[in-house]
Amino acid sequence: MFITQTNSVEETELLAQRIAKKLSTPVVVAFFGGLGMGKTAFTRGLAKGLGLDCDVTSPTFALVHEYHGDKITLYHFDMYRVETWDDLYSTGFFDYYQKGSVIACEWSENIENALPENTVRVYIERGEHDEQRNFKIEGYGEYENFVC
Repeated sequence: MFITQTNSVEETELLAQRIAKKLSTPVVVAFFGGLGMGKTAFTRGLAKGLGLDCDVTSPTFALVHEYHGDKITLYHFDMYRVETWDDLYSTGFFDYYQKGSVIACEWSENIENALPENTVRVYIERGEHDEQRNFKIEGYGEYENFVC
């Protein structure tokens, strides 16, 4: 487990960029945390760290956004409205995972029992001020070198 804190959106993106460089596919990066915690900012950082040149936005209404690069694809899911296994299957989540890509999954609380064994779990809480975020990251390798 790795615990760290960021003090800005830019630091959150930098943390995610560093983690992205160590990911092996297929992998799910599962976010746990309320509204406005920085899940999409973290995903922007993942995209940059994976070498993707794209405009990452929240997939709230689309359920999934796809960001394709020359060597890797990032699938960005929003599971906020997923309440049943049928809902989850209808998103195509398992099909995307089998494509050997990186999946960034917001609102993973709603699908925790379906997450693969090698999932990277990113727990995010608000810190002492509006921009500060506390991160607890579990499930993937050694994180000593990711301090911002």
